Amino acid sequence: MKRICIGMTALVLTAMLVVTGCKKEKEEELALAPYKVGAVFAVTGPASWLGEPEKNTAEMIAKQINDAGGINGHPLELIVEDTTGEETATVNAMKKLVDKDGVCAVIGPSRSGTSMAIINIAEDKKVPLVSCAAAAAIVVPVKKWVFKVPQMDSDCVRRIYDYMKEKGWTKAAIITGTTGFGAAGRDQLIKLAKEYNMEIVADETYGPKDTDMTVQLTKIKAANAQALINWSIVPGQSTVIKNARQLGLTIPLFQSHGFGNIEYVKAAGAAAEGVLFPAGALLGPEGLPDDDPQKKLLLQYKNDYETKYSDAVSTFGGHAYDALTLVVKALKAVGDDRAKIRDHIENTTGFVGTAGVFNYSPQDHCGLDKTAFVMYTVKAGKFVPVEE
Repeated sequence: MKRICIGMTALVLTAMLVVTGCKKEKEEELALAPYKVGAVFAVTGPASWLGEPEKNTAEMIAKQINDAGGINGHPLELIVEDTTGEETATVNAMKKLVDKDGVCAVIGPSRSGTSMAIINIAEDKKVPLVSCAAAAAIVVPVKKWVFKVPQMDSDCVRRIYDYMKEKGWTKAAIITGTTGFGAAGRDQLIKLAKEYNMEIVADETYGPKDTDMTVQLTKIKAANAQALINWSIVPGQSTVIKNARQLGLTIPLFQSHGFGNIEYVKAAGAAAEGVLFPAGALLGPEGLPDDDPQKKLLLQYKNDYETKYSDAVSTFGGHAYDALTLVVKALKAVGDDRAKIRDHIENTTGFVGTAGVFNYSPQDHCGLDKTAFVMYTVKAGKFVPVEE
């Protein structure tokens, strides 16, 4: 009987050890479960000059994080969906990421119109969305679950009008794309003109597939404007530059911050010489003073990106850097709880990103103002800060 009892005890102990071991393995497995973050970018299509560097940047950061051991031991799983810049595709991608993949947050989209198209999903599903698009309407009025990282289009307009006012130019002609970004920019150009006592003497538009804007620019040439402002993110903005120069328009030509990819300059060729536009300091970090809080980060990101992809850095890739880094900082602090991630982002201040130093709050889901802009010009095919 004693031997039987001893044998039974041994079996029980063995079983307990097996159960304990399995439980420990399961706990370790759960502890190392990946943090899933979704990304919706216009990797192909007319806005690919935005989406491709965004995708490249996000994947580069994810690899750097995982190579360094992940986030608190958890690997970062980045799930990228190509929206082709279309609203329907973006809505479908967002639903997949949230409902099927179970992501804890989404970064992107690349465009303002596609960002607006998925706001309701983010709000209804209670999923943090950090947009890489510029329109103020994305976060004004504030939406609880939606943030953005590019500077406001309204602040870009202010920066342009400030520059024009300094030069004594009060008559502006505007030509804008009919995309969400272009339409939102047009609204701000018209709205803020009153604040700056700026007269809009011509107001023309063009579609995302238009390949010649001579008709619109001929009307603008007859309007006696002192400056021309082109607001778009599609390749057509380069066509506007070429057509304007072909018509002999010699007035200063401004672009929005949607011009912050050197590919637009290449597409416009020699006609782009002298074009002016506001953008973040990422396009010229070498000229920043050594004590500037952004300089070290910008130089590092620029070097990492250009070394890896053999391509010039752009402000659009920078938006993906800022969006994903914001989410990663939240993951480090609170884990992959959607509500806690939202709260952490909303209370993030002093965050040094590529677009500026962000200070979010319950009243401000952009975190930047017009001081985050530098005025650039195109000189010898390169972006050069304007000496003011």
